[in-house]
Amino acid sequence: MRSRRWGATHGHSQVGHRAWGWRTEFVLAASLAAILDGAASPGGRGGTALIVGIAGVLVWKVGSLRQLLASVLRVASLRRWLARAMRVSGVFGITGRLPSIISVELVPLGVRFWVEVARGTHAGQLHHQAEHLAAALKVREVRIGRLRSDASVAEVLVVRRDPFQSAGSSPWPWAEMAATSLWRSVPLGFDEEGRAVQVSLPEHNLLLGGEPGAGKSAVLSLFVAAAALDPDVRLTLLDAKQVELAPWAGSADAFVGASIPEAIEVLRELCAEMDRRYGALLTAKRRKVAPGDELPLYVVAIDELAWFLRAEKRDERTELQERLRDLVSRGRAAGMIVIAATQKPSNDVVPTFIRDLFSFRMALRCTTPESSDTILGQGWASQGYSAQAIDPSSRGVGFLLAEGGVPVKCRAHYLDDEAVADLARRAELLRAGRRGDGS
Repeated sequence: MRSRRWGATHGHSQVGHRAWGWRTEFVLAASLAAILDGAASPGGRGGTALIVGIAGVLVWKVGSLRQLLASVLRVASLRRWLARAMRVSGVFGITGRLPSIISVELVPLGVRFWVEVARGTHAGQLHHQAEHLAAALKVREVRIGRLRSDASVAEVLVVRRDPFQSAGSSPWPWAEMAATSLWRSVPLGFDEEGRAVQVSLPEHNLLLGGEPGAGKSAVLSLFVAAAALDPDVRLTLLDAKQVELAPWAGSADAFVGASIPEAIEVLRELCAEMDRRYGALLTAKRRKVAPGDELPLYVVAIDELAWFLRAEKRDERTELQERLRDLVSRGRAAGMIVIAATQKPSNDVVPTFIRDLFSFRMALRCTTPESSDTILGQGWASQGYSAQAIDPSSRGVGFLLAEGGVPVKCRAHYLDDEAVADLARRAELLRAGRRGDGS
């Protein structure tokens, strides 16, 4: 008896939802019918016909009115489109009601809906319906998030196209600058809606990961270039392949190749410098390094992080991991910045106790959802933020996660080999000039 009563309510509710989905067209049709009815009466025929004629001419001739009418009808059609998909996917509350569509917005990659779920459910429960909705809508993917201030409201982003697929790489805005300041946010690229994406490195660390050829070394070069072109920054480079970061060796205080003992020694020195800085801050009764201090920023760039973390000798592997963990966890307030990149990320090569210390993480194209979660954090792939879904031909495209936020899909600026070589020469000359001035 109870199930039949629920079924009847459910059926009546869906009939009502279908009718309500056509409300815009019903209102327009009713208004037009009333006008025509008035025009058909003997007394109102002339004046109403004139009104109808003027309205028709305005809509036809005035582009903004025509666009407004088209937009209203388009939004109504999109509401019905999502409502049908939710019915087919079984997205109902415990009362059998569909979520209410609050607003609709056309965006470069598709359509963004804000929906309010029925009572007795929460927006987080919609995450499990993302693939079902994508199949029902016949689109690339659906990403579902929740409004931070209200657990009953969810963002449903319907991805119909990939804006990065046809767009080429963009030049780095700082490529022509004579000098940079790492206290400013570094331009990284653009998101799917064409907005600039920047990363503020002071008090943060950055982890990059992706499959070979995804563009992690190219993204790493943007941040190394920004650091090298700031003559006040002390630069340390660890490169297991010895060729990716080699152009910047002339600007570095230390360059380490495929040598675990050398890497450990450099990390020891950096940790000792970090302790000295905290001693100086304690004496000055200050909490952290700030712009204008006599304490310059330190940047430690590591390419092929997995190689260094998998040292063959256990004692070396343990010390290297502990030194790196100490630097990443305590170095932020001391002005020590770690930027690390790795390929084929997995939990056995990038331990979570190190991964979780990086406040910024960027997952470029990965071969599995698990690899994507190794960089971004557990669970993001199941919510629609999987770097596995990135087109393999989209070099430099990835999901960027800032601390406390939601991953943002973006495409990084690109520096080719010639641009890197030019920037490296300029950085060396800039730093040599500063040393020559005694500063």
